[in-house]
Amino acid sequence: MKSLAAGAFEVKMTPQDALTAVGRFVLDKVFHGDLEAESLGEMLSIGTATAGSAGYVALEVVTGTLSGRSGAFALQHSGIMNRGAPSLSLQVIPDSGTLELTGLSGTMAIERSDGKHEYTLEYELPDS
Repeated sequence: MKSLAAGAFEVKMTPQDALTAVGRFVLDKVFHGDLEAESLGEMLSIGTATAGSAGYVALEVVTGTLSGRSGAFALQHSGIMNRGAPSLSLQVIPDSGTLELTGLSGTMAIERSDGKHEYTLEYELPDS
């Protein structure tokens, strides 16, 4: 059965030295709400000469509790901005769940408004 987890998070993006036109960032997040966790990851991004068009990919490992179950899992991001129109795919990497999150699968949506970030994680866990 699918479950929903929702809440807010803060993200700190630290630029890294780039060897190409691709931007590289270290991600450091703190999640609140149904997901009480921290994550560390890396992001690559690139912009274009057209305003509002860009792309990014990222990987992060999330460690904490999801609806009271502890463990860690990995997320993979793929985002595109097409002249201001966003498209984002954010998935739990299969078989990345540990401890009480073993077998976790799902997708996450991120909303950003007024500089604040919110997430909704639609997920499945064995025996939940």
